[in-house]
Amino acid sequence: MRFTIYTICEKVEKFYLEAIKEYEKRLSRYCTIKLIHLKREDQLEKKLSDSSYKIVVTNTKQSLSSEELAEKINDLGVSGTSDISIIIGSETAPYDEKLMLSQMDMDKGLQTTILIEQLYRAFRIIHNHPYHK
Repeated sequence: MRFTIYTICEKVEKFYLEAIKEYEKRLSRYCTIKLIHLKREDQLEKKLSDSSYKIVVTNTKQSLSSEELAEKINDLGVSGTSDISIIIGSETAPYDEKLMLSQMDMDKGLQTTILIEQLYRAFRIIHNHPYHK
């Protein structure tokens, strides 16, 4: 399974990038993660694959538990979906589904860090490996 995470913001702070790299390393046994930082939303259209399953991170939808996210990822994999694009920081991007991490507004770098940690947690759940609650 391949995840491409598009983060649209001016800058992602170094300390977020360090945490993201750690989770990318941990996730490498389960999936491929590609992080693409875009400074402007209009750059997204050229980068986004038409064939990928698109998820937009928003703060206006009901959130999922870690277990529900794991089930969603597992269902996508079972259905043959292997290319997933997750978009952070866009209100106008095309999407197949919306995902809420929190109702609170937060820095896009922090959202990316939380998202990638939740992906790691989801794969731990899917593979019946222990994880901290």
